[in-house]
Amino acid sequence: MKISILCFDLSSNAFGRAGLLAIALSKFYDVEIIGPSKSEKIWAPMAQIDIPIKKFVWERYPGFHRIKKKIMDVIDGDVILASKLMPTSFGIGLQKKISSGKPLLLDIDDWELGFFYHSGFWGKVGRFLNFSNPNGLPYVWRIERLVDHADAVSVSNRFLQNKFGGSLLPHCRDTDVLNPLKFNTGDVKERMGFAGKKILMFLGTPRPHKGIDDLLQAFKKVDNSDLNLVIIGVENKQEFLKGIDESVINRVTIIPKIPFNKLSEYLSVADIISIPQRRTSDSVGQIPARLFDAMAMGKPIIATRVSDIPEVLGDCGYLVDPSNPSQLANAIQYVLNHSDEARVKGDAARARCRQKYDIRNLESGLRGLIEQVAGKKVN
Repeated sequence: MKISILCFDLSSNAFGRAGLLAIALSKFYDVEIIGPSKSEKIWAPMAQIDIPIKKFVWERYPGFHRIKKKIMDVIDGDVILASKLMPTSFGIGLQKKISSGKPLLLDIDDWELGFFYHSGFWGKVGRFLNFSNPNGLPYVWRIERLVDHADAVSVSNRFLQNKFGGSLLPHCRDTDVLNPLKFNTGDVKERMGFAGKKILMFLGTPRPHKGIDDLLQAFKKVDNSDLNLVIIGVENKQEFLKGIDESVINRVTIIPKIPFNKLSEYLSVADIISIPQRRTSDSVGQIPARLFDAMAMGKPIIATRVSDIPEVLGDCGYLVDPSNPSQLANAIQYVLNHSDEARVKGDAARARCRQKYDIRNLESGLRGLIEQVAGKKVN
C-alpha cells in the first residue's frame, strides 16, 4: 500500500510533523511526501530524510491554481494523509479525495487560526483580506469548517481533540536514536567549546509565543557566571543578537537550525533544557515537539504550565507559570543547586518517554487509522 503525505510548506517547520509521520509509516508502507515549498528548499533539519519528496514551487493566486493542479496530478497513493489543517495540504487532499475517491486521513498538530488571531482586531482584518495567499486567513478559516469531510482525524494534543475530535497521537521520538548513553557529555562539551560550563538550552525557532524573551530575562537574573545559554534554531543570528543584554551576551551562544541526525549530539551537552511557552492563541493549540526531544535524552526540563505540557511531563520535570521570568530564574537556580535530584527527574523523563511517547506508539496509532480509512486489514 502506498501513502501520499501532503505537507503544506516543505520549507517550513511544518515538515517536522509531516516527516515524523512519514518515518513512522515508512516501516510498513511505500511512503512519499508531496507539497509546495515557499523558499524552493527543504526545511533544513529534515533535508536528509530518506523518503521520496515531490516538491513544487509556491506561488500566490492566481498562479497557485496551476501549482495545485500539478500537485493533485502526482498524488497516487492508495491513502492520502494531509499533515496540518491548511489549504495547501488538507484542502488539496480534500479535492483529490472528491475527484478520485481515495480515502483521506487528516493529522492536526496546531490550531492554525490561533496564529492569525494573536494579531489583534485590525491585524485580523488585514489578514482576512489577504486573498492572494493560498494559506491566508480566509482560506484557513474556511478549511477549518471542512474537517468532518476527512475519513479520519488524528491530533497531537487535548485542545485540538476537544475542538476537532479524532484520535490523540502526540509527537513521538525514536528513543533508540535519541539516547544519552551514546555520548560522553564531558567530551562533547569540550569539543564544542563548553568545557567546565553549565549549559541552559533552548531549542526551536525563537518566536515570541515560545517564551524566548522570558528566558533571556530569567537568564540575566541567575547568579552563576559558569552558566551559558545555548539557543538552537535562530535564522538571523546578527539580528537576534541585537536583542540580548550586553551584561550576558558573552555567555549566549547562537546556533542555526541543525539536522535531526545531529540533534542528539547537541542535546547531550545540555544541563537544563527550558521550554518557556507563553499562553497565547499561538500556543494553546500546540504541544512543543522539543519537549519530547528533551525527555528522550533524559535531560532536566523546566517548562511552563501551558497546553498539554504538564500532562506529558508529569512529575518528571519542573513546571512554572508562563510569562513569569522570576519563577523561571528561580527554577533554573534550583536545578543548578540540586543537580542530583534534577538528574533523577531527567532519567524518569526518559523512562516516561520510552513508555508513552516512543515512535512505536505513533506507528501503532497511525497503522490503526490507515487500516480504518483503507477499509482492509493491514498485513
